[in-house]
This record gives sequence, structure tokens and C-alpha cells, in this order.
Amino acid sequence: MSGGFDLRDEPWIPVRLLTGESVRLGLRQVFKQAHEIEDLELPVPPAAAGLMRVLASITARIAADGDDHLDDLDVAENVKDWLDLRRRVLRSGRFNPGAVDSYFDKDVPSGRFDLFDPERPFLQDPRLRTECVDAKGVPNPSGVNKLVMGRPTGINGAVLFGHFTDTAPVPVPAAEAAWHLIAQLYFGPSGQCTPRRITEERTGSGDAAPLRKTVSYFPWGDDLFTSLVLAVPRLQDDELDEDEDLCPWEDELLHPLKTPIPMTWPGRVLTGRFRHAVLLMPSSDGRQVTDAYITWATHAPPPVVRDPYQILDRRKDGKFQPREADGARALWRDLDALLLKDDRQDAQRPPAFGALPKTLLPTLRVRAYGFDQDGQQKDSVWFTSTTPRVLSWLEENDEEMADRIKRCHAFAEEAGDRLDFAARVAWKIATDSNVDPSPKGKVKLDARKPGPWASAALTRFWPKAETEFWQLTKPERRAERPREQFVHAALSALDEAIGPSSRADIRVARARHRARSMLLALLSPKSG
Repeated sequence: MSGGFDLRDEPWIPVRLLTGESVRLGLRQVFKQAHEIEDLELPVPPAAAGLMRVLASITARIAADGDDHLDDLDVAENVKDWLDLRRRVLRSGRFNPGAVDSYFDKDVPSGRFDLFDPERPFLQDPRLRTECVDAKGVPNPSGVNKLVMGRPTGINGAVLFGHFTDTAPVPVPAAEAAWHLIAQLYFGPSGQCTPRRITEERTGSGDAAPLRKTVSYFPWGDDLFTSLVLAVPRLQDDELDEDEDLCPWEDELLHPLKTPIPMTWPGRVLTGRFRHAVLLMPSSDGRQVTDAYITWATHAPPPVVRDPYQILDRRKDGKFQPREADGARALWRDLDALLLKDDRQDAQRPPAFGALPKTLLPTLRVRAYGFDQDGQQKDSVWFTSTTPRVLSWLEENDEEMADRIKRCHAFAEEAGDRLDFAARVAWKIATDSNVDPSPKGKVKLDARKPGPWASAALTRFWPKAETEFWQLTKPERRAERPREQFVHAALSALDEAIGPSSRADIRVARARHRARSMLLALLSPKSG
């Protein structure tokens, strides 16, 4: 029998202590030392986004003042009472070690946090051993490369990190396998997967994971204890079911062909929406994962529930959808959507940013975890980003500053859009002798041939714009006109993209002049 890997005590979560030391801890010590931990250091952001939801669920179970817990539905139904309870929990400054031990050793059945438990491995389905088989009943695993995000699978898989092949798979240390298990459950692909035979029909297609191609935003404190307590979402939806709230490791295995159980707060909202089923196959000593099964968990319609850490954007049809992750988009460009109330914009800020304690606002930052993907199989880039201490600018706390953030962002986006267009026009004028380069000459662009200047200019513009943005938020510069600063940043980026060739080529010089005029037009009185 293989050895176990107990996530309660095995060191698998990388953290940085307030002393600056980087260590790995098990779940038990993460909670017992949360007030001594400055940050998570998980190198796989999609795993960190999922882990934060797992940790927030456990936090709701163990964070208490007297007999009142943060997951107490009777308390949560009165917002004022729940916020008061959260203030008392925060005031305590740490999790009660006894409550931590009680949860992990008594409240949750034995083996549920073991990565390789034969009956109920953590966040896995042991039935896949007998259900993922070929026509002859021979086990048909998916392969360890399918588990690890960033490794190629099949023929056309993209390589994000390292070089691996299906013919020579490299085992994964058990700690890292736990990261990728979480990442798969929250960000896994839709479409073809390892077939699973439950009835006579052998189905091999599944739905996208609940967080696929999205970005998650968390209020981030000076220590992990504060970040975790603030990550516990308030009860938002009165229509959520009032049945007993159980996380997967607390509940019995669900039948994949039956109607999913209703969503409850907060555990099932955060950890009960998985669309994939996974089973890890350990090495003989239980220190590595050598193979894995990854398939569908259910084909029932996904639950409609508001994720507490996502921005919702209004679509053209008036409906809202989660903001998609964009690896080229800096976090500051999302600030207005995080600071402003929902009725001030075509976006809804994450519920986790509502009713934050005013006494903590000057210390809070924003942490974002995103994964730039398509809806099916393509993974592009993942990222982690953290702002400075900006949450004192929440509209309900500093309306003037929140409005300035919105205006700065709007002017930056305006300048960026005009720069993109102007650089394309300039390239067309410089390279097509049939185009009239005069200020009033008409230019017909071909979307398939944008030329290199637009991309080069935007690559230079956005870092400049970010620098200007943070400068414009300083108290001594609040009176300055933001639009001018972003237009000047765009002009500088345009000149750098075109380069010095305009001095020797009269047509390039005219193209550059035309593009600069288009940007300067943003400063005319008609632009507002």
C-alpha cells in the first residue's frame, strides 16, 4: 500500500513569514500561524485562486467569537450582526489553535485531507479507478502531464514551463500535485476528456471549470490572518438553500448522474461548483504522483451563483458576465471597478469588497490571480498582481478619490484606443503610396494588416500610463488634468515605436505627424 500524504501536516503550501523567511506549511500550521504569515507564495496563480476559496471556507468554520462562527446562518442573515462578529474575530488577531485542531481532527472525518486516502482522497473521486476504463475494462488514465498545467499533452500542447512528453512523463512531487489538483478543479478545460463509464454509455466530454478564463480579486491585509477573515464572503443571495452547508471533504461523494445539490453558503458556493473529477495515482512511497485520471464530474447545468471575488461586466445584451483575465492588462486598469459602487458603472464590483472594516482600509491592498485562457483547451498565461494600499479610496470612504480614479482610468483607456488607431493609420500612410498623407486625406485600414507600430506603441504606452496613474493619485497632484498626462505618454510611446526613421523618410515623417495630430486632438476643448 502506498504511503499517505496528509495535507493537514505535510508542508505543501509555500508562504512568506513576517520575518521574511520563506517556508512550506501544512493546512494546520497555516491557520495556527496565519497572524505570522505575510503572504502566500504559490508559484501557480490558478492554484492560489482556488486555494484561497478552500482556505476561506475553512476560515468560516474555525473563526469564532464565543459560540458564534462566521458560517453561522442565523448570524449572517442579519448583516449588522455578522459584520460585528467579523470585527470581533479580527480584533482577536489570530485563529484559536484549539479550534483549528478541533476542525481538522474531529469535525472532518478521518482521511479526508489525505491526498492518497484509498476511500476519500482530498477533492478526488476514487470511483474513477473502475469507471475510467477502455472497452476491455483496462484502466485508462489521463496521464500526469494532463494534470500539470503548463505541460504539453498530446501533439499540439503548448509548453508553458519545462519540456515534457506523453511518452516520457515526469512524476510530480505530491505537494505540487496538490496545487495542480486545485487548479484543475477551478480552471480546467471543457470539451474532450478521458471517458467515464457509469452506465452503458461511455461519455468523454465535459464542461469548463467554474473559474476558467477569469480573474479573482481579494482584499489583502498585512498578514494572512486578516486576508483570510476578509475573504469569508457575506451572505449575499437570499435564494441560496438553507440545507446544511458542506464542503466536498466534509460531505459524501455525489452521484454524477443525479441532480446537483443546491448551493449553500459559504462552503458550497466556494468549493461546490466543480465540473471535473480527478484521481491522483501515487508512487509506492506516496511522495510523488505518477499518473492521474481527469474526467467530467457532472453534466447537469452549472449552478447560477455570484462568485464573491469576481468583477461582473455588462454585456451588450444587458446581462453580466465575469471579467475575463487578460495577461496584458495591468491591475490598476481594474481599480475603478473595484472602488466604485455598482450603480456608478457598467460593472459590478466583487461582493468581497463591500462593507470592509473602515479601520483597516488604509492598510488594505488588492490581490489578483488570473489565468488568460479560452473557454476550451488553450491556456495562454497566468499572473499574480498586487496593488499598493488603495482600498481607503473605496467610494463610500472617499468619493472624491474614487471618482478621480475613474476619470484617470477613462482618460488612459481613451488615449490607448486613440494611440492604437493612430499608429495603424501612420503605418498605412508610410507603406502605401496610394494613400493621401495630408491631414484630411482618407485612410482605409485593413484589420488583417495592422502593421508593427500599433503593437509596439501600446507595449510602451501602458507602462508609461501606469506610472502616470500612480503619480496622479498623489494628494499634491489631484488638481492636475489627467487627460494631458496620458496623451503625452501616448505621444512618447508613438515616437518610440516609429523610431528615428522619420528623419530620413519624408513619407514616414508625414505619417508620424498625422498620428500625433490625432492624439493631440484629444486635448481640444471639444473632447471635454
